[in-house]
Amino acid sequence: MNEHRPPRIIITTAGFGEGHNSAASHLALALEKNAEVEIVDPCANGAPWVNEQLRNFYRFVTTHAPKTWAKIYNSTDSRDFSRERLPLMRKPENSLHETLLSYEPDAIISTYPLYPYFIERSFNRGANRVPVFTAVTDSIEINSSWRKAPSDYWLVTDALTHDKLAAQGIPPKKIITTGFAVHPRFQQLSTIAADDPVKPFRVLYFPTAKKPIVRRFMRAILKVPNTEVTVVLGKNVRTLYDRAREVQLEYPNRVELKGWTRRVPELLCEHHLIVGKAGGATVHEAIAAKTPMLIHHLVPGQEEGNLALLHHLNAGKLTESPKHLRKAIESMTENDAAGWRAMKQSLIDTSLPCGATAAADFILNCLQTH
Repeated sequence: MNEHRPPRIIITTAGFGEGHNSAASHLALALEKNAEVEIVDPCANGAPWVNEQLRNFYRFVTTHAPKTWAKIYNSTDSRDFSRERLPLMRKPENSLHETLLSYEPDAIISTYPLYPYFIERSFNRGANRVPVFTAVTDSIEINSSWRKAPSDYWLVTDALTHDKLAAQGIPPKKIITTGFAVHPRFQQLSTIAADDPVKPFRVLYFPTAKKPIVRRFMRAILKVPNTEVTVVLGKNVRTLYDRAREVQLEYPNRVELKGWTRRVPELLCEHHLIVGKAGGATVHEAIAAKTPMLIHHLVPGQEEGNLALLHHLNAGKLTESPKHLRKAIESMTENDAAGWRAMKQSLIDTSLPCGATAAADFILNCLQTH
């Protein structure tokens, strides 16, 4: 590395789920004051049309047929990606190789499990060999595509994941517990206290794209006395707004609707409870905000480890039906919200680091000593 310029770092990401892009952008934010950072999506750059079709399929099947996706996901656990060159991934792999040749990075961070295999082959094809850091965006239940990736270090979300990977053969000194790469802004935000009056009990709800479900879950929340709900529609705003608005009119002054927002960290800290899917980004942002979470949508296999981490922290549970969601909120809020207070205190006592900052510090230190 040239000592007279900031290190150049490439972060690779993919648009299959929110976790990879979220981790990549937050790592870039944490690094940009001390490094030249470039985020690249080899799939989008190398095969944009195919990538968009695969992303649409991924979104559809994980939302509407999660058990089917679980079979696809679990089938990859026995594959050896160091030997296989998938036809659909040939152009993305070549795109990444060209990027490494032109950018000449001092380090590479991968937030997607297939890219370290591409990177290793790129090194063998003439790209400069530099340290590779794999930022694992899942927890506890880690697919072998992550574990077997050719990497110098694995940056993991928590101690349980660290121990699981070590037990599966990765040298412990190569597994660094940084926490999930949440937005560095979480370090400056304050959270609701465990002794908050909880009047009203504010719920932050992230719905999936399933049209009828949004009304059922909103009503389940609002049928519990003294609740208010903020619904973040995000990219589903056109699909879901009319249905969410219908419930808003049924419960005057108790529902706030939001489309796309940059204030997600603040919203997570300002609410008493989060209701959402078990994706890595949302679960770990809830943990960073020290806000309990109820899971209304779980993709088997891929997201089971995130739910297991919530269970371990006494910070959340699975409530896949509106009936179960309502009962869980009633249980949390009865007896002066004793159940919620216990979960909240458990999260306050948890000392998971701000992953983006911890990862950035570790990576920059490695480059200084490399």
